[in-house]
Amino acid sequence: MCGVVGIAGKSPVNQMLFDALTMLQHRGQDAAGIVTCDEGRLFLRKDNGMVRDVFHTRHMRALKGNYGIGHVRYPTAGSSSSAEAQPFYVNSPYGITLAHNGNLTNAEEIHDDLFKTDLRHMNTDSDSEVLLNVFAHELQKHGKLVPTSEDIFHAVTRVHERCKGAYGVVAMITGQGLVGFRDPNGIRPLIYGSRETEQGMEYIIASESVAITALGFKVERDILPGEAVFIDLEGNFFTKQCAVNAEYRPCIFEYVYFARPDAIIDGISVYKARLKMGEKLAQKILREWGEEHDIDVVIPIPDTSRTSALELANMLGVKFREGFMKNRYIGRTFIMPGQQLRKKSVRQKLNPVELEFKGKNVLLVDDSIVRGTTCNEIIQMARDSGAKKVFFASAAPMVKYPNVYGIDMPAKSELIASERSVEEIREIIGADRLIFQDLEDLKDAVRTTKVPDVKDFDCSVFDGIYVSGGIDAQYLDDLQQKRSDSAMKESNYIDVNIDAASVDLTGVREV
Repeated sequence: MCGVVGIAGKSPVNQMLFDALTMLQHRGQDAAGIVTCDEGRLFLRKDNGMVRDVFHTRHMRALKGNYGIGHVRYPTAGSSSSAEAQPFYVNSPYGITLAHNGNLTNAEEIHDDLFKTDLRHMNTDSDSEVLLNVFAHELQKHGKLVPTSEDIFHAVTRVHERCKGAYGVVAMITGQGLVGFRDPNGIRPLIYGSRETEQGMEYIIASESVAITALGFKVERDILPGEAVFIDLEGNFFTKQCAVNAEYRPCIFEYVYFARPDAIIDGISVYKARLKMGEKLAQKILREWGEEHDIDVVIPIPDTSRTSALELANMLGVKFREGFMKNRYIGRTFIMPGQQLRKKSVRQKLNPVELEFKGKNVLLVDDSIVRGTTCNEIIQMARDSGAKKVFFASAAPMVKYPNVYGIDMPAKSELIASERSVEEIREIIGADRLIFQDLEDLKDAVRTTKVPDVKDFDCSVFDGIYVSGGIDAQYLDDLQQKRSDSAMKESNYIDVNIDAASVDLTGVREV
């Protein structure tokens, strides 16, 4: 999961890109990068770390130009080395930089094709570099000094034909303009906005609406599945549907966990969807546990479950209390590499308010249960604080299957719900009672009559149905071998950036 942004401006975009990435920081805290274009030259800064750590004043000054793209990364394919920080760059044709959110599921196959047929060299294991090279090769085949918008859209069409999986992409073609496109199922989000200035119209493309509104742009609409947009250097805006049989299947986990609650994705409010998740879960508790549910207090596990828990408590007529105080300076534990780090970080991140637990039957509400590490630790913290009974509710269904579309749940063996019953999971995490959301209820919570086009979702982590196709048991086994925590630990990947600090902006030396 990553966050991308691209701006076609009429004035310097360095600060705007920085601010947009800060708004998207929740989507990736592993690395950040910005590339800008000025008079045919590209200026790049990228490195491992949070946005505020990667960009200092000297970098910002040197990021010249009115066009640029940015990226925050959380590694899902390839390694977590600084060599794989994005944006990526190829010099031919024209000089193209690209930032990508999502995962390609046929990256290996394309990687071989690119080398054997297209004669292109890949320097990293990243599927984003594969995607960039496919786009560059298809654009190069036209052989034009100045490509038209139709040439660019044709290249995107070919990307859709060759690349399978999930991708929300922004790319900058030196001397031509800014491109944005989305996979034919619309799994990963992409949205654009505009604003009128004295110099003319400015455009922004981003993963979430919050990055657009925070910068004072007006949200225009979501880029449709399979659609591409192109803004040339004069500020002319072009758009075209580039995929055959494109249909909406956005990732439902965006609404459960990843997106900010104030985001609107594909016309659906994330906040409202989470409220309805709480409502549906409360109805299920009343059905299964009855009116005499024995719950004294509902406590959310901050932050993503707070909205659901509040509505759930209202529906049950039970007190809602903030029983855990969150340390803001610890990143999102779900996207931390390795079980041990996640486990350690939970106790650093949350501190119980003992008063809210002592002698009470507590219902803890979380957005989802993936590996079970966090739940186990939190339940133990609640018991240590004097809770009489600890019940646990998940606003999402059981996560049984690996995710292949850019969420780091690659190994089936690491998923606590894989091949286990609710009762078995309850025992492992140490809860007195456990309840999960039903999948149909989750879909109903996210659906809205205001957006009739979005009827179904990518729910592969819950139901094992992979909407882009081509995923079988062999594929998932191979993925597990490469991407499980233990496999990542054993990796002897050598970082090609010997000194990341020196791989910096064009024409700018680190002091």
